Amino acid sequence: MEQDFYRGRLEQQFAIETIVPEADDRARINQVIFDELCQGTFTDASRHYYLQVIEQLAAQGAQGVIFGCTEIGLLVPQTQSALPVFDTTAIHAADAVSFMLSSSAPE
Repeated sequence: MEQDFYRGRLEQQFAIETIVPEADDRARINQVIFDELCQGTFTDASRHYYLQVIEQLAAQGAQGVIFGCTEIGLLVPQTQSALPVFDTTAIHAADAVSFMLSSSAPE
């Protein structure tokens, strides 16, 4: 979220405006990722917090949310999110399978 990796690419190539959480929310999101999720800890309190942030982003006009960390999708399922979720882990896995099953895959 701090870097321009997704934001710049989405804006330049697809004219998609991105909204990122406020600095204090980003800090807490990162704290949950590194101190909990990466350690295999998934709490209802953290899930509730993430859902609150998603609702705040929706109120600011967001139409979807990108889960750029592999563990977030384990904490917050699409069924609980106020916005459509783009789980980069699931997207990469689906694309890898599609590639391997296509005629473009190496033999």
